[in-house]
Amino acid sequence: MAYNYNQGPYAGQQQPGYGPQPGVYPPPPQGYPQGGYPQPGGYPSAPQPGFQPPPYGDPYGGANQGEAFPFNSNNAHDGYGGYDAEDPEVKGFDFSDQSIRRGFIRKVYSILMVQLAITMGFIALLCYEPKTKAFVHNTPSLFIVALVVMIVAMITLACCGEVRRKAPINYVMLFIFTIAEGFLLGVSASTYKQDAVLMAVGITAAVCLALTLFAFQTKYDFTMMGGVLLVAVIILLVFGIVAMFVHNKIVQLVYASLGALIFSIYLVYDTQLMMGGKHKYSISPEEYVFAALNLYLDIVNIFMYILAIIGHARD
Repeated sequence: MAYNYNQGPYAGQQQPGYGPQPGVYPPPPQGYPQGGYPQPGGYPSAPQPGFQPPPYGDPYGGANQGEAFPFNSNNAHDGYGGYDAEDPEVKGFDFSDQSIRRGFIRKVYSILMVQLAITMGFIALLCYEPKTKAFVHNTPSLFIVALVVMIVAMITLACCGEVRRKAPINYVMLFIFTIAEGFLLGVSASTYKQDAVLMAVGITAAVCLALTLFAFQTKYDFTMMGGVLLVAVIILLVFGIVAMFVHNKIVQLVYASLGALIFSIYLVYDTQLMMGGKHKYSISPEEYVFAALNLYLDIVNIFMYILAIIGHARD
């Protein structure tokens, strides 16, 4: 027969020799509010099959003012430091990209200055040294050899990406091209008067400086004009072939003026390609030789067309 421990002399008290009995508590002391001790709520039951715990929220979501506020990506721009990964104005590598682009521009202009110095040396030599000038004019084979070397070097630099990106072969090819082009330009300039050459050099320097500053400051994007400029060069080429057979001063002046205008726009176009940034198209920082080559050809063509305008205007 089962014995009920809640009955007998020890009813409601701890049984001697036994531990605390479940559900049995000693009577409350005198002065304690009636009703007894609060009943324990027990342990929570195990979750049912298929139960999915809710996602963790921000444990500090209700933090009051003056309390510690945790750092997370959602409050990064609320005055607690850090940056928001979803903020479109934040660019993680913007500083390094700008540094690379600035170094690229400095390298391009350094190469360009060396090219222009070599070219000016050939122009000064062939324009102001009578013996050298007479020797070159009496030896047309030098002009032909220089022309062939210039074309081969230019095609190599323009079409062979591995050659123009790999040092020192890219510098060697660019130096050969500059020597040949400088010689050809000096021979062509020596057919004009010395004061006309000096005037053309000064005007070219002023025009190129103004166009470069314009390219750096303007909000207009000239990098989208590549197709238009290509068509303009083709038209200029056809016009030049026609002008070779039409010995008319007006035609020659119009041709030279169009050439100077087109290559002036090309100078702005190539400068913005080199700048990169917010422009639609840009050239890779690895293409510093190709960028210097483009700018050099633009300046050389501007000089030749301005010299032609001055020469035809004086005839």
